[in-house]
Amino acid sequence: MLRRTYLALTTAAIMAGPALADGHGDKMDIVDIAAGNENFSTLVAALKAADLVETLKGDGPFTVFAPTNAAFAALPEGTVEDLLKPENKDTLTAILTYHVVPGKVMSGDLSDGMMAETVQGGKVTIGTGGGVTVDGANVVQADIEASNGVIHVIDGVIMPK
Repeated sequence: MLRRTYLALTTAAIMAGPALADGHGDKMDIVDIAAGNENFSTLVAALKAADLVETLKGDGPFTVFAPTNAAFAALPEGTVEDLLKPENKDTLTAILTYHVVPGKVMSGDLSDGMMAETVQGGKVTIGTGGGVTVDGANVVQADIEASNGVIHVIDGVIMPK
């Protein structure tokens, strides 16, 4: 538990500066913000492999629960590499769209036990007791506003049920 809390706090501290360092977060879209932050390089690579970049550059609004590189690295060895293969595009797309909720949902809009329908079609469960979670992944930085929605940084990759 202490290790997880330390990791969450460390990730939040690392992410806080770069995500909005230029003060133009409100003018950049979700993909621009992610692409401008090295802690999202795996997410950006996955979005490209799934052909979702243009979708998430669209008008939205979207709420994206964005896993960090560390979140992807915590998956079983070889998982990310397998998902990035062209023959696994449908599975990758399902996983990534499970991290996206239509509309702009700010952290203040969340309540404990809330269910949010994802673009993938499944529902994620929000927890607010002892910190915000999405299907068990901790939100380590919330409310990064983009021109077409909002990003909430999470410390795990959530999987459709």
